[in-house]
Amino acid sequence: MIDIGKALKAAITTGHVEFGVDQTERAVRSGKALMVIVSKNCPSEKLTSGDVGVKIHVYNGNNMELGALCGKPFSVSALAVINKGTSNILTL
Repeated sequence: MIDIGKALKAAITTGHVEFGVDQTERAVRSGKALMVIVSKNCPSEKLTSGDVGVKIHVYNGNNMELGALCGKPFSVSALAVINKGTSNILTL
């Protein structure tokens, strides 16, 4: 079992991650997203339906907790992993 916190931090610092529902949906549409992580209370029906053609991981917490896990001073309902960097996040 991988530690999602460590994997996320590694992806954010060594790779490329887009934050926010709009940016995540845009990354999925353009085919850039390798993986999507959404909070339990993500407002996007498009992302939470699971039918976006990319692996989706539902974080077992709300958007405030996901934002804190990412080291952001704001809530994060969704994020798209564009480049995993040195992380093992794609194995979630």
